[in-house]
Amino acid sequence: MDGIAAIGNRIATIQATLDGLRAAPLAAPTAPAAPAAPTTAARAGTSLGTTTSSGTASQFASALAAEVTAQAGGLAPAGLAQGGLAPAGPAAGAVAAAAAVGPLTTRTGTAFTQAQVDNAAAVVGAGQALGLSLRDQAIGVMTALGESSLRVLDRGDKAGPDSRGLFQQRDNGAWGSLAERMDPTASATSFFRALARVGARETMSPTLAAHAVQRNADPQHYARYWGDAVDLTSRLTGTDRAAIAGR
Repeated sequence: MDGIAAIGNRIATIQATLDGLRAAPLAAPTAPAAPAAPTTAARAGTSLGTTTSSGTASQFASALAAEVTAQAGGLAPAGLAQGGLAPAGPAAGAVAAAAAVGPLTTRTGTAFTQAQVDNAAAVVGAGQALGLSLRDQAIGVMTALGESSLRVLDRGDKAGPDSRGLFQQRDNGAWGSLAERMDPTASATSFFRALARVGARETMSPTLAAHAVQRNADPQHYARYWGDAVDLTSRLTGTDRAAIAGR
């Protein structure tokens, strides 16, 4: 609670500073200045070669993101993107990519509908919003493939008749309301928050990392979906497969 209070105070201080920056007019130059050397890349709120009040705001947002991440033990909370504040939900890049990708067939010959690709994009976007790695995002897609074939199922099975959604999450209080379990982004966020608590998951096989969250009867159940999950994540993020699959 002390950490949360400290974050709240810091946010209030930074917000007051940002309000002051926005309100303060920029002083007119007394003489034309030589153009500054362009920076290597433009950032949101910062034009090439110049620094604006929006650029300063971006720096404050980056500092705030780092502070909150440190307070949270290294995991940025939902809605706090690296480098600035962003609304919770699927990352815009993943959503846009889903529309551009459309129905697709993976390297293994598996055909996915637009609805399945959209659901994969929601999973990837939820992982991005939490600042998780590409491998973690692919593990989320793999898990949803293994649980529901990337479909929002309004039914369970014999092992879990109350299971619902992409991840077949149970009605046991751990995964939110029925509406949240049936929402692709909300259910993926719940899955990723649990995955982030799995120690040394980077050294585990993807199926065992997923099993640590889902507790499937067969720890190897998800392994068969890993290749398709990597392909989907690669297409949605524009990242090489090797960078996702790792070892």
